[in-house]
Amino acid sequence: MTTHIETKHPFNSLSPATYRASTIVFDKIEDFVTRKSRQPDGYSYGTTGTPTHRQLEARIAKLSSADHCVLAPSGQAALVAAVLTFARAGDHVLLSEAAYGGLKSFASEWMHRLGIVVESYPADASAADIEPLIRPSTTMICLESPGSITMEMADVPAIAVVAKARGILTMMDNTWASPLAYKPLLHGVDLVVEAASKFFSGHSDLLMGSTCTNSFHLYEQLREAQATMGLAVGSDDCFLALRGLETYELRYREQSQNALQVARWLEAHPAVDQVLFPPLESDPGHAIWKRDFKGSGCLLSFVLKPASQKAFAALFESLNVFSIGASWGGTHSLIAFYPAELQRARRKSPTDGPVLRISVGLEPLDKLIEDLGVALSVFQFAKE
Repeated sequence: MTTHIETKHPFNSLSPATYRASTIVFDKIEDFVTRKSRQPDGYSYGTTGTPTHRQLEARIAKLSSADHCVLAPSGQAALVAAVLTFARAGDHVLLSEAAYGGLKSFASEWMHRLGIVVESYPADASAADIEPLIRPSTTMICLESPGSITMEMADVPAIAVVAKARGILTMMDNTWASPLAYKPLLHGVDLVVEAASKFFSGHSDLLMGSTCTNSFHLYEQLREAQATMGLAVGSDDCFLALRGLETYELRYREQSQNALQVARWLEAHPAVDQVLFPPLESDPGHAIWKRDFKGSGCLLSFVLKPASQKAFAALFESLNVFSIGASWGGTHSLIAFYPAELQRARRKSPTDGPVLRISVGLEPLDKLIEDLGVALSVFQFAKE
């Protein structure tokens, strides 16, 4: 499996050892005095990691075709740390309209306090959309493709070419696809952030993020920022993520196949106005997805035909297999409700209705479709 790395554990255990440590001790005073020189990969205090952390970082790096990986206590923490590590007062940062809501909140509420100028660009941007926005002070372009609610596709490789030609750093949130479907570093991106809470964990039982890069210079700065900001990750969470990675490929394959079948079923349903899912031939971003991606993930959205709030409430209340929640990548299927205003990121909004997003878990496909079928029937009856 692509998630497996040969490692040697004490007494030849198949499972990874879990090293819990806040304090690291030294054999000699010279080693203690020079402990900082052990960085970025060595051990000097619990906040800089343990062998359990390094094993997980190595596995994520290999999956991502990266040379280096730094963990963070959540995907949001990884995004924020990446921005704060490389953006300074007076810098100009371009942020996709499809960016994760937590990052957009950080940009609007905190980055301006630090003197960082943030400007949004279209979620389905091409290189031609980006070039006019670039200023002499532009230092970073933050990407997310597809957008994790309305699923827009940006032309990431073309944007990366423009950025590199001007010495601008690119960072991409790759959590929708994960490395099995898309490896941004192979498409010219400098930094790749994943919410390990999703597919890597796979069981909705931990919070973690990761940032990968092929640049040792960027890695050194990320590792220093991690320690300085106190972005420590617990060893037990690392163990859970390592265990999750053992079944990552199997889970991902099953969830991707079922998600595509659910999307096609929804597309044919009379209550559905449009399905937002790049792997569908009807999706505006399908050409880019087909060109660059090797998998479809488990997350898709759809817009229903106009109805009252009562009808939407009836739909949610009639679901039994899908639970109401905002995440993806776990074994249990989820559904979430997003207001129509979020469609502002789409240049061609299908309707002015709310967006329903589903994460397909590992339940049998027929059970998922049956549950949605009942709910949509209830929706249709309630709106009449």
